[in-house]
Amino acid sequence: MATTSFAATADDQVAVDPHGPAYTADGRLIAPADYREWVYLSSGLDMSYNPKAMASPSPMFDNTFVNPESYRAFASTGRWPDKTVIVLEVRGSAGKGSINQRGHYQSGGVQGMEVHVKDTARFQGGWAFFSFDDGAAPAKQIPVAEACYTCHSAHAAVDTTFVQFYPTLLPIAQQHSTLSAAYLKDTAELVGSPAR
Repeated sequence: MATTSFAATADDQVAVDPHGPAYTADGRLIAPADYREWVYLSSGLDMSYNPKAMASPSPMFDNTFVNPESYRAFASTGRWPDKTVIVLEVRGSAGKGSINQRGHYQSGGVQGMEVHVKDTARFQGGWAFFSFDDGAAPAKQIPVAEACYTCHSAHAAVDTTFVQFYPTLLPIAQQHSTLSAAYLKDTAELVGSPAR
């Protein structure tokens, strides 16, 4: 499978800060071309909240990156600033190859990309989701009625983001007491539930 390129042309871009969200004139989000140079947050393997991972016959990896300015702000405050851009790319896996004898490694090109953007002047509730599964074309906002919004609101550790899955950021949020009540409730219920 060929690697998907997520680059936008200069004609499509409305001028904004170099790592913040960029939109076309009609409000579609332009996929950040350089997100792999941003701050890496974590990887997941077959995370069950991703429908593509659940449907795949082989394990799927997701890799999460955030724009550097927002990472620095979060590290200082435990909160995401306006214009935060979080990118989740999905890649396939392989178990046999070269000298590998056990486990899985990431293989092939990007099979999908989702972007979570904080732009309080543009989006009701401050945050919006975009999916670039169909390639590099600028993406329309995923409708607010979709499950990703309610799931993130009900379970995210900090400001509708799944900081609980980012091991370098969770301690920062704990230190700054910015963990959401919903996440603390989920955690308390998990700790109190019988072992499975």
